[in-house]
Amino acid sequence: MDSGHQKPIAWVGSSKKDLKAMPEEVQDDLGYALDLAQHNKQAVYAAQMKGDLRDVIEIRAHNEAGDSTFRAAYTVKLGDTIYVLHAFQKKSKKGSETPKRDLDLIRQRLKEAREHHEQ
Repeated sequence: MDSGHQKPIAWVGSSKKDLKAMPEEVQDDLGYALDLAQHNKQAVYAAQMKGDLRDVIEIRAHNEAGDSTFRAAYTVKLGDTIYVLHAFQKKSKKGSETPKRDLDLIRQRLKEAREHHEQ
């Protein structure tokens, strides 16, 4: 049973500003997924990443037209805080893979989140 305890959210880098720049319906979807995460649940459209980023959950959302994919990445593996590491629009139409530069940014911000958590 959920005790009603809601985990706090910490925004790493420009992730909050980037999320706020997205279309409203995308913000709603991503926000809902983060709200679920705050209550120890996971949205059906969120998935664990692989390899060295297996501690990261990636949320995928689409705009109303369905022609753009937006993503947000967060981790719940650091204490009781949800660290939102990155929010971005996936530009490439090829496959579902996250672009390398976004993966590198997620890795960098995960490192920052871990350092922040250890302080």
